[in-house]
Amino acid sequence: MVAIAKRTRPAAVAGMFYPEDPAELATSVRYYLEEMGRNADAATMLPVPKAIIAPHAGYIYSGFTAAAAYNRLRPARDRIKRVIMMGPCHRVAVRGLALPDANAFSTPLGDVPIDTQAIEQIIDLPQVSVFDATHQQDHALEVHLPFLQTVLDDFAIVPMIVGEARPEDVAEVLDKLWGGPETLILISSDLSHYLPYDTARRVDEATRQAIENLDAHALGDEQACGRHSIRGLLSLAKAKGLKPITVDIRNSGDTAGSKDHVVGYGAWIFVEDRETATEDADDTTKTRDLLRQHGDALLALAATAVKLGVSTGEVLAPRLEEFDPALRSERASFVTLDKNDKLRGCIGTLTAVQPLVTDIAENAYRAAFRDPRFGALTHAELADGDLSISVTVLSAPVALKFSSREDLLRQVEPGLDGIVLQEGHNRGVFLPAVWEAFPKADEFLWHLIRKASLPEGYWSNSLRAWRFRTESVSSTELPSPGTIWV
Repeated sequence: MVAIAKRTRPAAVAGMFYPEDPAELATSVRYYLEEMGRNADAATMLPVPKAIIAPHAGYIYSGFTAAAAYNRLRPARDRIKRVIMMGPCHRVAVRGLALPDANAFSTPLGDVPIDTQAIEQIIDLPQVSVFDATHQQDHALEVHLPFLQTVLDDFAIVPMIVGEARPEDVAEVLDKLWGGPETLILISSDLSHYLPYDTARRVDEATRQAIENLDAHALGDEQACGRHSIRGLLSLAKAKGLKPITVDIRNSGDTAGSKDHVVGYGAWIFVEDRETATEDADDTTKTRDLLRQHGDALLALAATAVKLGVSTGEVLAPRLEEFDPALRSERASFVTLDKNDKLRGCIGTLTAVQPLVTDIAENAYRAAFRDPRFGALTHAELADGDLSISVTVLSAPVALKFSSREDLLRQVEPGLDGIVLQEGHNRGVFLPAVWEAFPKADEFLWHLIRKASLPEGYWSNSLRAWRFRTESVSSTELPSPGTIWV
């Protein structure tokens, strides 16, 4: 048994890597999470991951990429109770895996306890030691805590700085702490460092392929600063049957830096294949049943949000306790307004990061007042009538495996499938309704590639795609202007 000091490791990089003021920090984290939710990386809607890889740079550089992974933890905010954290050393070199001599980490958002019982399970391993000096000023683990504090409820951490360590040594520690659904593994790592923009993208693409192929040997020493931890995770993930999915990849030249010498950032989630298959098979049916039972209530909610916005300018905040539990689950939605049978506004999300009723209320408001293609809806337009509304709820997306353009087209079902196409940080999304404009699969794909801001006729082996289904309900008119449901 090892004696851990009853002291808190203070925040070392608050005010440098992320805001020091608690309110500003909370706002910053929410901003990154919400923006990545709206930007709709479909991979973040897959099942809650067992493990994630996320970057540790300053938030202005890597906050979006980190948020792409952290958004996927929201459905398990009350389930995940322990986070195994591994990151590289930046200050004081260490061999093996080093624990801090503390029982909590502090950030401006509060203290996070260290799971001392978990430490007892690994402290006797020869590759594990307590070495506080390497933790004192290092940012590799600390920068993740505000995100975890935002997306999870009560949880404890097992923080380890990883120096020179064999993949099997890292994998042994992870295996001992594997646990069940209550345990999350977090690997902290940036990618290539200080290369020209185009060179960095090529190197980071090789890293993406190595991770997606669970190929620890293909990950070179210059490709990721957290390579020792990543290699160990890849080895164990292969043995455990986990499937890695890239949810974001970019570099500082895409965010807040020049393109002369950039640092790469990537986010990956690791899910169990059998869980994915089960959820995919059931989700479309569940979505259809949900709208059959509660479609009228969701239309009433969306209409209320529009009318409240016209009357007061405020966004409706539904009282969750008044809705059926099925409507409080986290789902993604779109809300569409038509005026005189012509589009008047359409806004939605593809990432399920909040209760469905909250998502619909916010999207209804944005469709009426924030769609950049139209001006804000007026009271006169509402009073005129001829304003209809529809609510669309999305099923969870299914990742498509394909070897060529023709192979992808064979797997797409025209008229039914919505498609997300992604190449690096370029994304394009078409809802199933777009098939009405482009009824042929090759035409549909051609326009989707253009929407992703990729060159005409673009194709590469790194292109990724997901399909999803939607279910919708519509109302031919809104209630009279004087009515606000509460």
